[in-house]
Amino acid sequence: MPLNIVLVEPEIPNNTGNIGRLALGSGSHLHLVKPFGFEISDARLKRAGLDYWKHLSITYYDNIDEFFKINHDKKMAFLSSHGEKKHWDIPFEDDLFLVFGKESVGLPKWINETYANQLYKIPLYSEHVRSLNIANAVSIVTYEGLKHL
Repeated sequence: MPLNIVLVEPEIPNNTGNIGRLALGSGSHLHLVKPFGFEISDARLKRAGLDYWKHLSITYYDNIDEFFKINHDKKMAFLSSHGEKKHWDIPFEDDLFLVFGKESVGLPKWINETYANQLYKIPLYSEHVRSLNIANAVSIVTYEGLKHL
């Protein structure tokens, strides 16, 4: 898999379903970190992911600590509206982990602080928009990565 898409505590099943579909379409591996704001069996997740979910390359984690314990040696880029560097400056390489936070608050503050030198944002050109929908953000960054690879 060229890229890894990581969702930390996703809250909205439709977004996760769309991102799962994107992961499959882009040849990426999806990592889902609990707790979720929905059940994996949620019909909205399945509807957004259509019948693709069964073909998805996916790993589930019980919590963020388990995710970091298992993937401590992986290269990661963290996406946040608090980042200073732009997403197109991510040093994309095969097997890179692209880490996104939950819809309501993004990544935990401690991640933004601990990994500040690996924190990136998608630039917004309106003062009236705080952030993009997570499914859109994942799409932008994933396909930017594929372009570089």
